[in-house]
Amino acid sequence: MDILSQATLNWTSLLEQLSQLSTSVIVVLFGLHLGLFFILWVWSKRDFRVIASALFDFTKGLKNQSLLDSNSHLGDQIEVFLADVNDVLDDPKRAADRRSLLLRMQVLDEKRSYLQSMSFETVYNSARTMIEAYPLAGVLGTMLAIGAALNTKTNGQAATVAQVVERFGEAIWCSFAGLISAIILMFINSWLEPSFNRLTEDRKLVRETIGRAKRELTLSAAKAGESVE
Repeated sequence: MDILSQATLNWTSLLEQLSQLSTSVIVVLFGLHLGLFFILWVWSKRDFRVIASALFDFTKGLKNQSLLDSNSHLGDQIEVFLADVNDVLDDPKRAADRRSLLLRMQVLDEKRSYLQSMSFETVYNSARTMIEAYPLAGVLGTMLAIGAALNTKTNGQAATVAQVVERFGEAIWCSFAGLISAIILMFINSWLEPSFNRLTEDRKLVRETIGRAKRELTLSAAKAGESVE
């Protein structure tokens, strides 16, 4: 009987410690989650700049190269560069521009690491999905606090309704922290998601355009008897 009582006491003490830490844990995780979204935002900006710079070098020297003003989004600039490339590919009469693109193809291939998007997409998908865990963590913390209150005994007597209500009042802050964290992170995600999705789409467009350019320009050069190197 003494062993059972000691085990119950240890279990109750563990529940109390977990319930007391639950709100702090949610707040700390929320701060880390904010930091992760900031890292993703910086990461996406860097990739936009690298892609735009590579495509600028690729299309430099073409007739009527399109350039937007400095205030335009880099995604717009990337799409304009891709349109320039497609214009050259669609017009066989622009032989000089097609040769210029062919000569730059090998240089561009050496910089294709920026098209690797698996790491970015994996991290972002995890950050977006884990937002849903905050309300659940808040509810779990509240349940731990109620469980600790129900297992509390004073002078050998079970916990009174007043003690349970008092502990529930303290535990409700855990649910509040979970809900507020989820709401804030959902708002941040809704603000960042269009840019992140656009980066993914631009990478896909670049892959498709570069693949098309390699096929058509190499074939044209072979037919004309030119060297691909």
